[in-house]
Amino acid sequence: MAENKGLKKYIGNKAFYKAVLTVAVPIMVQNGVSSLVSMLDNLMIGHLGTDPLSGVAISNQLMFVFFLLVFGATAGVGIFTAQYHGMGDTEGVRNTFRAKLMINTVLCIICILVLKRFSKPLIAMFLHGEEYAKGDIINHSSVILAIGSQYMDIMLFGLIPVGITNAFAGTLRDTGQTKVPMMASVIAIFVNLIGNLLLIYGYLGLPALGADGAAIATVISRFVEMFVLIIYTMTHSKSHPFIKGVFRHFFIPGRLMGKFLLKSLPLMLNETLWAAGQTFMNQCYSYRSLDAVAALNIENTLWGFLGVAFLAMGEAVGILVGQVLGSGDIDKAKDHARKMRAFTVGCGIVFGLLMILISPFFPLLYNTSDLIRHMAAKLIIIFGALMPVFAYTHASYFTIRSGGNTFITFVFDSCFAWLIVAPLAYVLSRYTQIDVVLMVLIVQSAEILKAVIGGAMVISGIWAKNIVKQK
Repeated sequence: MAENKGLKKYIGNKAFYKAVLTVAVPIMVQNGVSSLVSMLDNLMIGHLGTDPLSGVAISNQLMFVFFLLVFGATAGVGIFTAQYHGMGDTEGVRNTFRAKLMINTVLCIICILVLKRFSKPLIAMFLHGEEYAKGDIINHSSVILAIGSQYMDIMLFGLIPVGITNAFAGTLRDTGQTKVPMMASVIAIFVNLIGNLLLIYGYLGLPALGADGAAIATVISRFVEMFVLIIYTMTHSKSHPFIKGVFRHFFIPGRLMGKFLLKSLPLMLNETLWAAGQTFMNQCYSYRSLDAVAALNIENTLWGFLGVAFLAMGEAVGILVGQVLGSGDIDKAKDHARKMRAFTVGCGIVFGLLMILISPFFPLLYNTSDLIRHMAAKLIIIFGALMPVFAYTHASYFTIRSGGNTFITFVFDSCFAWLIVAPLAYVLSRYTQIDVVLMVLIVQSAEILKAVIGGAMVISGIWAKNIVKQK
């Protein structure tokens, strides 16, 4: 009886799951459709051969650092948005939206300048593998470098829309409106898909641009998504009162902006360092084997599609727990966080098993070598088996972040990545001769230690705070 009572601590009632899924399902649909089209995009590029697949994969890995930088900035201010909304403070929400727009625009400009200047040397860092014949490795590397740098040059045109879109979509989600960002994303995704079909292969008399065509289609879709969100929000000011008068000025009281930056900067630094850590880790894999770049890209494509459930649940944890904290009910926030973490792990178990079942078949969809296909299948099994662990750490991260304790999230995420995972990957790649698949297994299994640390932080309750409480 006591055991059953203990289990109930992790299971909510029907009303609880209805509230959770109301927030999470639109995010799941949005991320799912996005991942599905990314998968089709990836398959289209993969059909062109291993070199385009590798060039685009490396460029996207570098762009990933930028995306998480903007995500961190938006999420940092979004902690305040969710809590302001929870206490019914429209002016507070309006100020957070202004802050997101200003910070994201500055970050986009900086990233465009940096990536434009250093794209080739950054891509070249990944081109050290030795699996090609000695007379052929230089040729392959130069082709991958040319494809990747040209792809990135085109993608830079879409960075400003990404920043603005994050400000609008993030604010709508933080105030409980997840359906509209989902619809905007779905529209953009189908624009991207149609653009890929037309521009990669050259249908309807258009030129066949290969990887460049995929980049152009992506940029167009990002402008579409931005305009959909702007038009919707501006024409529905009654439902979203924060937009009323928001562009009359961009003045935010210094004390308030200081609070936003105090929470945002650690998250921006965290997301950037974490993404840089993932990029460094992939560079270590590519140092051992250039084939690993293509194999990991295949694995990541399937991971992105099947991981949408636990990834969306993480965002739902941040939004719902943040709103409850804003209302001042700390005990209820802790209860919600515990039950949502359990549900997130359940999602990880289900989709991790599905990932393992698909592992022998998914790599066959790519026009690449048998060696890369076999490597990709093994990597899919590894990541599928570890998905419940990643789901738990993901939910723990968003739980801690919901209370505004960004320093702890920084220690939990980035410090772990650079003090544990990155050195481990570096040592294994440079000072051992183990197979790259075994290397990936060892490095990724460090997530188990991170899950233990995250669990201890969440159970301690140090994260459960209201940071917008008025005196």
